[in-house]
Amino acid sequence: MTPKIAFFDAKPYDSISFDRINKDFGFEICYLEPQLDKENAALAKGADVVCAFVNATVCAETINILADNGVHLIALRCAGFNNVDLHAAAKRNIQVVRVPAYSPYAVAEHALTLMMTLNRNTHKAYARTRNNDFALNGLLGFDVHGKTVGIVGTGKIAKIFIKTLCAMGAHVLAFDIYPDNEFAEKYEVTYTSMDEIFAKSDIISLHCPLTKETEYIINRDSIAKMKDGVMIINTGRGKLIDTEALIEGLKSGKIGSAGLDVYEREEKYFFDDWSECIVEDDTLARLLSFNNVLVTAHQAFFTKEALANIAQTTLQNIRDFADGNVMVNEVSAHN
Repeated sequence: MTPKIAFFDAKPYDSISFDRINKDFGFEICYLEPQLDKENAALAKGADVVCAFVNATVCAETINILADNGVHLIALRCAGFNNVDLHAAAKRNIQVVRVPAYSPYAVAEHALTLMMTLNRNTHKAYARTRNNDFALNGLLGFDVHGKTVGIVGTGKIAKIFIKTLCAMGAHVLAFDIYPDNEFAEKYEVTYTSMDEIFAKSDIISLHCPLTKETEYIINRDSIAKMKDGVMIINTGRGKLIDTEALIEGLKSGKIGSAGLDVYEREEKYFFDDWSECIVEDDTLARLLSFNNVLVTAHQAFFTKEALANIAQTTLQNIRDFADGNVMVNEVSAHN
């Protein structure tokens, strides 16, 4: 079986990386610009597989349309699968696979980039010097050495980030429902409660998956428990943060700065050029107005190495499906 693949939300860099890797697989890939949702799902007619990205809306209605058009596999080219109705997929005998890891270094390095850019105000300094303004007022940062950094979730990405923080002389507090005590002992990480992380951290960085338990883990109540002037970094999922509560914290000064690579309603805007349009999302527009907020458009993963790994794993997932092999990256309603 040589499956036909309907590749949704295709960008130029996607086709370049996938075409390069597909030379070893020989699949027929049809690249489509629209995101996968119920309005565009019919475009997959004639395909055996759909390949979707992080902002696809793979609800029950979308899945029913896919199934009616002969699709048997949803191949996510991302790690998260909270945007897929896995129960609906199971009912229609559609299997779902993902890319659980592509480059933890890429995301960890981007979290560090956000943290250091906000701290040392290099984004402001760049804009100033371009206008021949070499004043230092308003650019004061702090030594990360000796500061306390709270890490929520200690998977592969977080561990790489933690190693860097330890090398910089920071004190690391961490929370994870599955603590890695051996790692913690080696790098002098202290596992503790979320309340203690909120109360003691100068910087809080989110690296946990989006679940019912972690949705809006940063909210009005948790922000109230934080140190004044805390920095918040999020390279995980947008809905880990209640954006309205974040804005209130920024306005009051409780939150000193925020570095966000994700936003809870990013699917309409992120990955596309809206520079000639007005942002109609008032919350996002307000967020972008703060000079102590740094927003990047879900680009933490975006390195050459990560794109190659995404393409390799996605196409191998599809090969395993086509050959009837065990799909090690399959996800189901029981995951």
